[in-house]
Amino acid sequence: MARRSLPLLKHLLSSSSSSTTPTLRRSVTYMPRPGDGEPRPVTLIPGDGIGPLVTNAVEQVMEAMHAPVYFEKYEVHGDMMRVPSEVMESIKKNKVCLKGGLTTPMGGGVSSLNLQLRKELDLYASLVNCFNLQGLPTRHQNVDIVVIRENTEGEYAGLEHEVVPGVVESLKVITKFCSERIAKYAFEYAYLNNRKKVTAVHKANIMKLADGLFLESCREVATKYPGIKYNEIIVDNCCMQLVSKPEQFDVMVTPNLYGNLVANTAAGIAGGSGVMPGGNVGADHAIFEQGASAGNVGNEKLLEQKTANPVAVLLSSAMMLRHLQFPSFADRLETAVKQVISEGRYRTKDLGGSSTTQEVVDAVIGALD
Repeated sequence: MARRSLPLLKHLLSSSSSSTTPTLRRSVTYMPRPGDGEPRPVTLIPGDGIGPLVTNAVEQVMEAMHAPVYFEKYEVHGDMMRVPSEVMESIKKNKVCLKGGLTTPMGGGVSSLNLQLRKELDLYASLVNCFNLQGLPTRHQNVDIVVIRENTEGEYAGLEHEVVPGVVESLKVITKFCSERIAKYAFEYAYLNNRKKVTAVHKANIMKLADGLFLESCREVATKYPGIKYNEIIVDNCCMQLVSKPEQFDVMVTPNLYGNLVANTAAGIAGGSGVMPGGNVGADHAIFEQGASAGNVGNEKLLEQKTANPVAVLLSSAMMLRHLQFPSFADRLETAVKQVISEGRYRTKDLGGSSTTQEVVDAVIGALD
C-alpha cells in the first residue's frame, strides 16, 4: 500500500570562485533526519459531490511522484449525524488528513461535520492563501494574501436557542485564550514566511466588548514582533478595500465569521475558489482542503461531465507535503500545477477552458520534473 522512495535532495544554492581559479560548486540542501523518508499515513475523506473526483486527482499525482505518503480512505458524508469514531481515531493517529467538501444541511437538527472536526481536533487556525497565478487573467495583479481565521468560536460556536416562539438567540463567543493563540499563530506565520504586515479585521466600533477583546489580544501579541508591521481595519471597510486595492494586504487575522467572508472575497479576486489552497491546523493535527468555499461540493453537471477543478486540492496537498516535511515533493507538485495554469492549454470551465478533471490531472503529471 505504501510507496517507499529515497528523499529527493533539491539543490538550492551554488557558488563559484573567481574566473581566475577553477570553478568550485557548493550546494546547500535539505538535510533529512534518519527515517524522514519513511512513507507517512494520511487519512483521506473524499467527501460529497465533486470531492471524490478532486481527491482522486491527488491520489494519482502522489502515485506518479512516488511521494512518501499513503492514504487511509474513509467514507464520510455531510448528512451523517456525527463523524464516525474510526475516522476520528485515524486522524488522531496519523495527525494529518486530506478531505473533499462535505455537504452542510441548511437548518434542521443536523450539525456541520466540518465544525465537528474542527472542534474535536481543536483545529483553531484556518489558513487560506489567495494569490495570482501566472497566466490566469484577473482584475487585480500582485495579490498575495494569507487569511488566518480563528476556527473554533465566534458566531460558529453553535450556541443558539429559541427564547420564545418566533425569537431565536444566537450567541457570539470571544475568549482571551482563543484570540491570543490565533494572533500568535498569525504573527508566527508572518515571521517564519518573511511576511511584512499583519492586519487585524474587526467590528469593535459596534461590538465593543467581543471584538474589543479580540483587538486587545492582537495588540498585545504585536508588541512581541517589532519587525512586523501591524494595523487594524473594520470589516466592512476591509471588504471595500479588498475589491478596490487588494495588493495592500499581506497577512490578515480575523475572528471566525469575518474570516470566512474575507477569505472567499479574496479568493474571488485572485482567481476563484477552484485554485486557492487552504488548511486547518491545531497543536497536534491538521486537515487540508480547498481553501475558499471549502464546503462546496459542486453540482450535478460538474459530476456528470467530470469537469471539476482539481487545482485547489492539488495545491492544498502541496501544503500538506510541506507540513509533513517533504519540501522537494511539495515544490515539484506546486511547480507542475503552476506550469499547467501558465501554459493555459488545460483549464476547467471556471478558469475559461473546457478541460475535464482528468485532462488537467494528466497535464500536471506530464509537467512533473
